[in-house]
Amino acid sequence: MEVFLIRLLQIILAFSLLIILHEGGHFFFSKLFGVRVEKFYLFFDPWFHLFEFKPKNSETRYGIGWIPLGGYVKIAGMIDESFDTEQMKQPEQEWEFRAKPAWQRLLIMIGGVLVNFLLALFIYSMIMFYWGETYTPTKNMTYGMKFNSEAKALGFHDGDILVGNENGEFREFGADLFRDVSKSHSVNIIRDGKPMTIHLSGELNLLSMIKNQPMFMRPLLPATVDSVIPNTPAEKIGLSAGDKIVALNEVKVDSYNDFTDEMLKLDDMIALAETSADSMKARQATIVFMHGEKLDTATTVLTPDLKLGFVNMTLAGYKTVHNEYSFFESFPAGIKYGVHVLASYVDDMKYVFTADGAKSLGGFGAIGSLFPPVWDWYMLWKMTAFLSIILAFMNILPIPALDGGHVLFLIYEIIMRRKPSETFMIRAEYVGFGLLILLMVVANLNDVLRWLGYM
Repeated sequence: MEVFLIRLLQIILAFSLLIILHEGGHFFFSKLFGVRVEKFYLFFDPWFHLFEFKPKNSETRYGIGWIPLGGYVKIAGMIDESFDTEQMKQPEQEWEFRAKPAWQRLLIMIGGVLVNFLLALFIYSMIMFYWGETYTPTKNMTYGMKFNSEAKALGFHDGDILVGNENGEFREFGADLFRDVSKSHSVNIIRDGKPMTIHLSGELNLLSMIKNQPMFMRPLLPATVDSVIPNTPAEKIGLSAGDKIVALNEVKVDSYNDFTDEMLKLDDMIALAETSADSMKARQATIVFMHGEKLDTATTVLTPDLKLGFVNMTLAGYKTVHNEYSFFESFPAGIKYGVHVLASYVDDMKYVFTADGAKSLGGFGAIGSLFPPVWDWYMLWKMTAFLSIILAFMNILPIPALDGGHVLFLIYEIIMRRKPSETFMIRAEYVGFGLLILLMVVANLNDVLRWLGYM
């Protein structure tokens, strides 16, 4: 429950900031060009609101709605998600959106996207300034990688150290590494201390590489015990620091990756168990481990959540790279990083239009899981910047009801020198709003299906 609340608070803080500043972008350009803003709301408020006030001599009512799915500014003389058609039937006023030149209306519409993108770049810059950047180059990961059968069929071996490709050295393990390998025609590796090159097609499916279980590649972890948790099965069978697990239930274990894979199979057996006796049988495990130079075998019963009770050796010993930036140096570094994040996100969008891509869509649950289970300001700001970039990109898509849809119609007006009809605009807004609701339903349904174990 504590983890849920911490993540919930982080999500609320991040999204509230992004929504207020996004709508603030529309508000700023509206006021700049003399357009009246009737409402400025955090969250949506159909039928009622949680809070509202109107400053003296102000034409704008500020408030908080009760549906935390976004926010809005109601701009006078504009067809938007409020579907206020009565106002559009009245004579045009000079302080209305529709009375302004197309270029001013265009700036009003892109104001939110512009603010979100600039906000992301600013946050990334401040992260660089305050924390710098620390990473472990893949060439320093001396245990190498653990590869799945698909990768091994392409020529990779467990323990291969990834160095780079035809475009240069790889940076660190993460989404960018998968992306780089998927586009590589040649991957430079070190195998058993010797440099080698593996030739690829340059067209591997990135989504499959990440979604397959096990994944295309993972950092290889030795199955060596770092410490034993008191009063656990590991302590009862005599495991101690430095011991190496070599087999689990008569299956050879070459790494901690193999060990966790076998534990997942036990988890599947528990899920299929029909009786308590079946569950208890699935929890029984025979462990073979090296204790010094002696090979020991022990049978034990795992905890109800299928834990043996030891902490594995980590990769903390790998040599890292740390870069620090002065205040002025942080801006080009942050901008470069932010542009790279945006370019990578746009490049990955092609997978959304595939069957597997649609299944990978996530709603609020998926977004929440991206936030750390403990309060971490570094990760909170990094996630806020990432979500700000996503919000900017998604909003500029040419879909009615989004800012990009209004931009599309304004570009049409500038080119054709005439506005689309109000009837067309209203119908387009309904269609766009319906598509957004459908997308939201699919994304959150995917979360539910994953939680239930169907995906």
